[in-house]
Formats: sequence, structure tokens, C-alpha cells
Amino acid sequence: QVQLVESGGGLVQAGGSRRLSCAASGRTFSNYAMGWFRQAPGKEREFVAAISGSGFSTSYVNSVKGRFTISRDNAKNTVYLQMNRLKPEDTAVYYCAVDHSFALLRSAPAYWGQGTQVTVSS
Repeated sequence: QVQLVESGGGLVQAGGSRRLSCAASGRTFSNYAMGWFRQAPGKEREFVAAISGSGFSTSYVNSVKGRFTISRDNAKNTVYLQMNRLKPEDTAVYYCAVDHSFALLRSAPAYWGQGTQVTVSS
């Protein structure tokens, strides 16, 4: 059974940084794409970032390019999201997601975590 557990959320001031982690268990994930989504109050869940199984390919939504960095440690089955220069509009619940396909991860990932709240104060 696949389990994804996010951590690292919390309250941060605008302009600050935060690193989210997502620990995956239940299988070996080195062949799986991993990524992050977020959902702000009253809005639909949106794709944020993805990384291929090898780590060589990454993808970001335009609004976070240059500020967020996704990375992974396959030895630990963990994906990270380093968030810098945070803005109040980054406030959301952040969800980890996993799929065998890097292309499908952006639209319909097979597995989801429970989410971690990130609140950016102005």
C-alpha cells in the first residue's frame, strides 16, 4: 500500500523560505515521478512542480518558477519542495503526489498525500 506523508508546513512571513518534505512508502519509487500540488481556500487544486524518477527532468507552474525548487532523494524515497521568496498568494494546502508517468503526474496522479498547510503572512 502506497503512503505519502508530507511535512514541513507552517506559518512563514512573506519573503521567507520553507522546505516541504514528502516521504513515500509501500514500494520503490525511483521509477516514479513525484510532485507537488496546492489548493488555496475557495480555489481548485493546482499543479506546482514535478520531478522525474531519475531527477533529471523537472516541471513548474509559471507562478513559482525561479522561487521554488523540487528535488528528490531516491535512497530515502523522499521528494522535497524548497520554497523561497514566499508570497501571501502561496498560502495553500500543499499535497504530494506520485505517478508512474511524468506526463500523467500533472493531470491525474495515482497517489496523493494528505496535505500540509503553508500560510504566508504579509
